[in-house]
Amino acid sequence: MFRHYCGVIVSATLLLAGCSSPSQPVSPNAGRYQQQQDSKPARLPTLLEMTDPAPKAEPLSRGGNRPYQVFGQHYSPVANITVFKESGIASWYGNKFHGHLTSNGETYNMFAMTAAHKTLPLPSYVKVTNLENGQSAIVRVNDRGPFHRDRIIDLSYSAASKIGMLQRGTARVQLELIKSPAMLAQDLASTEQQCYIQIFASTDNGKLNQLSAEVAQKLAVPTQIQAADGIFRLLVGPTKDKWQARNWLAKLKANQFPGAYFFDSARCT
Repeated sequence: MFRHYCGVIVSATLLLAGCSSPSQPVSPNAGRYQQQQDSKPARLPTLLEMTDPAPKAEPLSRGGNRPYQVFGQHYSPVANITVFKESGIASWYGNKFHGHLTSNGETYNMFAMTAAHKTLPLPSYVKVTNLENGQSAIVRVNDRGPFHRDRIIDLSYSAASKIGMLQRGTARVQLELIKSPAMLAQDLASTEQQCYIQIFASTDNGKLNQLSAEVAQKLAVPTQIQAADGIFRLLVGPTKDKWQARNWLAKLKANQFPGAYFFDSARCT
């Protein structure tokens, strides 16, 4: 039987989603949920719901990154962290919290690939590996918790399913920071003037991977695939050299891609 006990701590300045055991003090907001104990939803997550999120640049949460206190314990989130690894016990949270606010003000969706952590930046992206079976997932951290002393992360229902820990409810995991807001901001700044050429788009990622390798080898140009809303785009680039960009475009049009075009013409012309 899955056992997971959670509450929400609210102060004058910060909304926190927290987790406690029955032996700990009752949360001031223990009555805000319709369920006293957490439970599983009626269905398993779909493959689409278990798709790893693509890290993207986002502003830091205004309230979710302030120092806070839960059950007498002080926590100080670190907003500018760039390297982080941690091993310990993961748990997950589901029906009881579905539809309620997370610590950064979003609505918790147990079918999204998200997680709660005590001190990582909100939001940030973490790779979670189940050390018992080797399965891993990338999650977007948008909540605070869990506040059991022996647990380091609370996963959404979909994330827990993807790494194979639904049956037991907990698992020993390793966390590795993929992208924090500071790192994503640096990425965004470094690519603002980069030029890309789109040559093909498809919902078939496997087909694009094969085409990407062929284009890179035949035309001696760098290629990459970007995903957005279920569509995969095969791009040539990047380059900051506008002359090189025009040269690449002419080469592509002269071969098998007459419909190739600058993905963002303002950066390329």
